[in-house]
Amino acid sequence: MVSADSGFDRDVDLLMTCILAQGLPSTVVAIIDLDKIPLKKQHEVKQCIQKEIENWLPDEKVSKIDTSNDILNVLRRIKTQKKRSITFRDKRAHLLAEDLSFTPGSNENVGTMKVSGYLRGQPLSVNSLIHIPGWGDFQMEQIDMTSSSSEGPIFLGPDPHYQVVEVANPKLQDSLIAENIPDPLNAEQTWPTDEEMKEATDKIKIRRMIKRVPDGMSVYQSAWIPDEESDHDDVSESSKESDDFYSIDDGSDIEMKSVLDGTETMSVTSAISEAPIDSERYDLQFDINEEENILSKIKEARADQMFPDEVDTPNDIPARIRFQKYRGLQSFRTSPWDVKENLPADYARIFQFENFDRTRKRIFKNLDKIIDGAMPDSYITIHVKNVPSKMFHSRDGRNPIVVFGLLPHEQKMSVLNVVLKRPSTVDFDEPIKSKTELIFQCGFRRFTAEPIFSQHTNGNKFKYERYFHQDSIVVATMFAPIVYSPCSVIAMKYCKDGSFQIIGNGNVLSVNPNRVIVKRTVLSGHPFKVHKRSAVVRFMFFNREDIDWFKPVELRTKYGRRGHIKEPLGTHGHMKCGFDGLVKSQDTVCLNLYKRVFPKWTYNEFYNVTTK
Repeated sequence: MVSADSGFDRDVDLLMTCILAQGLPSTVVAIIDLDKIPLKKQHEVKQCIQKEIENWLPDEKVSKIDTSNDILNVLRRIKTQKKRSITFRDKRAHLLAEDLSFTPGSNENVGTMKVSGYLRGQPLSVNSLIHIPGWGDFQMEQIDMTSSSSEGPIFLGPDPHYQVVEVANPKLQDSLIAENIPDPLNAEQTWPTDEEMKEATDKIKIRRMIKRVPDGMSVYQSAWIPDEESDHDDVSESSKESDDFYSIDDGSDIEMKSVLDGTETMSVTSAISEAPIDSERYDLQFDINEEENILSKIKEARADQMFPDEVDTPNDIPARIRFQKYRGLQSFRTSPWDVKENLPADYARIFQFENFDRTRKRIFKNLDKIIDGAMPDSYITIHVKNVPSKMFHSRDGRNPIVVFGLLPHEQKMSVLNVVLKRPSTVDFDEPIKSKTELIFQCGFRRFTAEPIFSQHTNGNKFKYERYFHQDSIVVATMFAPIVYSPCSVIAMKYCKDGSFQIIGNGNVLSVNPNRVIVKRTVLSGHPFKVHKRSAVVRFMFFNREDIDWFKPVELRTKYGRRGHIKEPLGTHGHMKCGFDGLVKSQDTVCLNLYKRVFPKWTYNEFYNVTTK
């Protein structure tokens, strides 16, 4: 409801920004106090509010509720409007706490918390896990329900009667283990047995591949269409759920924006104050060090856009030592790269799906077959065990407690890939460097991490992005708990005053540790002497040994020529190169080197309660 007298303020703008980015269900916008406005200005005021609403809800029509007939019309509209669902919420059991109580256990530091409220979404089993935003993951001891599922505590009197729905079974209850315990002897080299050799042979058998190519498409164009392994999933089922994933078409920006700014992930709106600025007090809040730091970040990001991935060859360190972890590739798209090669130790702590999409479909399909536990729309009481007493007593009473039921494996750690877009409506143009600490609101879970960015393209390798530029779409990769898509994501950044700034929104792409993110480094040189297809190149290397080391790597020029190093000339880094066409003196010779990069283990659960 919007007041016609006061309208919107800054707090409403900020609130709508967060709600729209997280996901908004079906709404009805109504104006109150319209009769307090003069009759001649009522239509003008209503039109102004309508324009403000269209910034957030383009298809929403504003109604007034000053009379009883207006209220009846709004109620009819609520009854007939189409329900807009939020998938990540409706696919999980969730409960808004209406009553809380705490019973200390034998250990004074922990106890059992009773949470009462109406269960929504999906059935809840006592043997599954729950997540309380800002608190963490917990196990349940017992679920109670009122004698009548439609009756709450208001209708049952001071002594409501509960019946036990389900008691936890320790043998069937899900574990809270989130990380895998690595075995230091797992990498021991032993001779494989005959059974292991036979199993390895069976795994490398070529599986039947399906590729759907539109009519009239050339061989080169069809090579960019990803292959689809034939499995037990129905083709029609995958086509029905294709709306839950992003299209990786290099088409217009309007099509990509319509995918990212869907019903669950809408564009956010910046809040700008129109109050007059006090020129005398303006400089009191000016920080010259912060301004210089932001200016340096903008210059580095601009240089990365103008000369992507180009670095200067150091003079004091040989290039073969400086770039010893890099390699050359004949083709970035088709050259092979072993996904299990040189994995960091942190990859031994995570869990991996054999086929994430198949597991996700199976879990969502089994939701309709659950018959045990508490059913939706019933008033229940959940007994949550091992809740820290300090966390319960230091909670903020102004923040509601919401309980979400976790799907299988959602408490386990893995490599999470999310697609992010920086909306143009957000008043934040500072470049975001890769490995910057960000706050992620991933569905019902909030955490901090330092992701690495990569391009959102087709293929089996993805180019590393040093910056998250304005008006760009990237994939953020980080260690985080497993979350099944579709699920909306909001990325925020810490501000100097302690507040949060929204820098982007998007959706969960996949949970895939095998995503190969490759960092490209470009060494550039300049033609010194040119003769038809041959040229003497300098300033790429500064000693003869480096030229011999990188001689097998193919050269490219910015004008599209390809070539190879023929031989070094002298001892100061000059080299003779041959190309597949005429070389121009103003051209630039480039040598591309690649290295796989991995995210760091920087995941931290975000707690919104004080545990002093």
